[in-house]
Amino acid sequence: MAEVSFEDVQGTVAGAPVARAAQAWRRHRRTILMVGGVLAVVLGSAVAWASGGRYVSTDDAYVHAAKLMVSTDVSGLVTRVAVSEGQAVKAGDVLFEIDKRQYEIALANAKANLAETALSIEAMKFDYQRMLRDIAAQEATVANDEATFARQAALAKDNNVSKAAYDQARFTLESDRQKLESLRHQAEVQRAKLGGDADIDVTRHPQYLQAQAAVDEAQRQLDHTVVRAPFAGIATQVSSLQPGQFLVAQTASLTNQGAVGLIGTDAPWIDANLKETDLTHVKPGDPVDITIDTYPDQVWHGTVESIAPASGAEFAILPAQNASGNWVKVVQRIPVRIRIDAKPDQPPLRAGMSALVEIDTGHSRSLSDLF
Repeated sequence: MAEVSFEDVQGTVAGAPVARAAQAWRRHRRTILMVGGVLAVVLGSAVAWASGGRYVSTDDAYVHAAKLMVSTDVSGLVTRVAVSEGQAVKAGDVLFEIDKRQYEIALANAKANLAETALSIEAMKFDYQRMLRDIAAQEATVANDEATFARQAALAKDNNVSKAAYDQARFTLESDRQKLESLRHQAEVQRAKLGGDADIDVTRHPQYLQAQAAVDEAQRQLDHTVVRAPFAGIATQVSSLQPGQFLVAQTASLTNQGAVGLIGTDAPWIDANLKETDLTHVKPGDPVDITIDTYPDQVWHGTVESIAPASGAEFAILPAQNASGNWVKVVQRIPVRIRIDAKPDQPPLRAGMSALVEIDTGHSRSLSDLF
C-alpha cells in the first residue's frame, strides 16, 4: 500500500475550500451575466423607445436647382450665339443676340415722332395765344358795331336814316357777336387740348407722354435683342439655337426652339417626398443630413425650409377618385423642401441627382406618452 504523507493530506484539506469558492463564483457569475444581459436589453429598449420617432429618413429625394429656357419676347434672325454647351455663365452674361436693325429703325422713328409731338404742343400753345388776340380784336369790332347800331337806332326814331342803313347796322352787330362767340369757343377747345393749362410743360402733355411711351417700348424691344442670363448657371440645350435661325417670340419658349437652357448653380435644394405618417414631428428649421448617391462618401448638411401644404396627388392632372367601391387606402407623400448648406470644397451638385435624407426632429418620448 502506498504511503500518504502529511503534506498531501494537508494540501487536500486546504484545496477543498478553494474549489468550492470557485464553483460558487461560477454560479454567481452566470447569475450576474444573466441579470446584466436582461438589464442591458431593457436599458437599450428604453433608449430606443425614448428616441423613437426622432429621426425621419427617405430615399425618395432629388436635387433641384433653378432652371429656365431663356428666350426673348421679340422676333428676328439670330445673329450670334455667345455660349457653348456646358459653359458656366454669370448673371448678366450674353447668351445670344438677334438682328437689331429693324428695332433700331423703330426706335429712331419713335424718337422722331416724339420730337414732332413736342413741336406740335408748342405750336398749340402759340396758337392759343393767337386766338386770345383774335378774341380781343373781335371784341373791339363788336364794341364799334354796338356804337354804330346805337347811333342808327337813335336816328331811326326821327326817321333821319334809311331802314336799310338801320338793318345793316343791326345785322353787322349780330354777325360780329356770333363770330366773337365762335372765337371764344375755339379758344376753349384749344385750351382743353392743352390740358386746361395754357403754359403746360410739354413733357407733361398726354400726347408727349404717349410718344415717350412709344420710345420706351422701342428701346425695350431693342434692348431685348441681346438676351442675357437672368442668374448664374450652366448653359445647356444650346444646339437648339443657331445663327441665321428666325426666332418666333410667341413660340420660342414653348417649343424650346429659339431658347437656351440655363441650370442655376446658386442655392440648389432638395425636394424630399416623405410619407405622411413620418411628418408627425417634422417642422421647418430641423437639421438634415444628406447623402447623394453619386458621392456616397460625402455628407451634406441642410435645414428643412418648408413643408408643402398638399400632397403630390393634389396637383396631379388626373387625381385619384376615392369614392368608388374598390377604394384602397394608400399612404400619401408630402413634399418637403430642404435647403442645402454646401461647402466650397464639396463636389458639385446637379439637378436631378438622387439623395438620401435623414431629418433630426429633436423629438423624444417620455413616460407621459404611455398614459
